Amino acid sequence: MEDSKHCKYEEILLNDLQQALGCTEPIAIALCAAKAKSILGNIPSKVILYCSKNIIKNANSVTVPNSNGLKGIEVAAALGIVGGNADKNLKVLEDITDNDICEAKKLINNKIFTLEIAQVPNLLYVRTDLFFEDNLVSVELSDRHSNISKISKNGELIYDNSSDESSNEQECDTSFLSVENIIEFANNVNLKERKKLTDRLDLQINCNSSISDEGLSGRYGAGIGHVISENSFDSDLKSKIKAATTAASDARMGGCGLPVVINSGSGNQGITTSLPVITYAKHINASKDKLYRALIVSNLIGIHQKRFIGKLSAFCGAVSAGAGAGCGIAYLMGLNTEQIGKVLVNTLATSGGIVCDGAKPSCAAKIAIALDNAFLAIDMAKNNIVFESGDGIVGGSIEKTIENIGRMASLGMKNTDDEILNIMIGK
Repeated sequence: MEDSKHCKYEEILLNDLQQALGCTEPIAIALCAAKAKSILGNIPSKVILYCSKNIIKNANSVTVPNSNGLKGIEVAAALGIVGGNADKNLKVLEDITDNDICEAKKLINNKIFTLEIAQVPNLLYVRTDLFFEDNLVSVELSDRHSNISKISKNGELIYDNSSDESSNEQECDTSFLSVENIIEFANNVNLKERKKLTDRLDLQINCNSSISDEGLSGRYGAGIGHVISENSFDSDLKSKIKAATTAASDARMGGCGLPVVINSGSGNQGITTSLPVITYAKHINASKDKLYRALIVSNLIGIHQKRFIGKLSAFCGAVSAGAGAGCGIAYLMGLNTEQIGKVLVNTLATSGGIVCDGAKPSCAAKIAIALDNAFLAIDMAKNNIVFESGDGIVGGSIEKTIENIGRMASLGMKNTDDEILNIMIGK
């Protein structure tokens, strides 16, 4: 594979594997509100939040980081207004203080917030309208959790990157990805000449391992990591991998102030594509070079699947991320390209029906289920067993199966997504 193509793979990973603090949907709301407040220059007397259904679903029930346990959309917006730093992007709430929390509670108690469902085609969309005296600042964020696309003040458009294809926030082209060429890249890329890439993978290893350690030492959410590590029927490697991964999700869903490196816009997916691979690599004393290459496989296969699934849907992202992790572990085991493809097909065919009902503590349990299925898929692939075309949504090839899953998630589960939100908001 020529070097120019390797640059494209590196660009995808550098663009996707970003650092974020907390669940990315409330963080997107906080970022949007913080940016609007920085332009308004005053604490607003009225705020209207326009959010897409998927943003509402994922921000409704999750603990906002650095909030002392507070949850919800208004909390995210209020903290963004009183103490957020928009220059820190997805770490916008990193510097929140106890005084900020008190001020945010006052804004919420004063009932200055109104939430509206945004009537837009974008699955990922936030608009914050902040009012103070005769001034109105409106900030839009769309398609990516950190992509501020439009800003206006008193009806005058002062920033617009919605049609700027050169913007750093634009998506990289991933249409050329396939399982086969991802593994080929992982095998052949010269990592000594890709310091930016290895630095980013080191960031993923360090950040996601740190929040895993925090989840196992502290008490967050439903404590799924503790349940697995302390009460597992078998104290085996599989349980250790699940405990390390779910503990990181426990902490993230529980409002921990540590950042994670995300995958496909999601912290839980960033956790799930990386920590199983990191934990297994430690167990077998894999070299750092081998770990880098395995993480390239798991991350890119996670990204590849999301091209068809979409950033936000009713399809649980733990499944696609768990499938990516299974492929990364299989790579460390020395399975060949064909067997790694079987791992992916077997995982998707088994756990491809788990729904996403928003970000909350039970996400950690869904990650555990996805990893269990990935482990089973690996054992099947090692014996050259794979579900065949026509077994449900399994296609005639690995790539067709990925497309089928994406079709089910983006088209077939659209009504499911709407009904999940209706249930969550009591409608």
